Amino acid sequence: MTPTSAPGNKQPSLRTRLQHGFTLIELLVVVAMVAIASAAVSMAVRDPAEAQLEREAERLVALFETARAESRTAGIDVQWAPLQQDARDHFRFAGLPPTIQLPRRWLGEGVAVQIANARSVRLGPEPMIGPQQLLLTLGSKRLLLSTDGLAPFTVSPAPAP
Repeated sequence: MTPTSAPGNKQPSLRTRLQHGFTLIELLVVVAMVAIASAAVSMAVRDPAEAQLEREAERLVALFETARAESRTAGIDVQWAPLQQDARDHFRFAGLPPTIQLPRRWLGEGVAVQIANARSVRLGPEPMIGPQQLLLTLGSKRLLLSTDGLAPFTVSPAPAP
């Protein structure tokens, strides 16, 4: 037996004396975990209007590409146009056959659209439809949908007004 571990010896061993508190590594691990958790929470708590507008924009791009493909396949002229704010439907695809029923309403309320230099978006039947831009707004949030006429529509942040 060592003198420090003898039953009558009251002095703490070297090992016992060193285990008072946390090591620097333990503190760094805890700080890193707190930082990761707070970053995840801040990313999860997004502006609901911004998230809704992004969903609407991505959905509209998918609808445009669906109508554009059908227009090319069938050789028919298809156009998309927004409708009046008080109308039952929010927008329409003109020219599609009755067998193809695409949605005509936004997922939520309050979405507004402005088409640059036109009243409607032409989706075909030609492969090259010309450059087109739409501005989607919901409250103060704005997104730009655009195409150069050959590539699919893309969603990007709108420039400041």
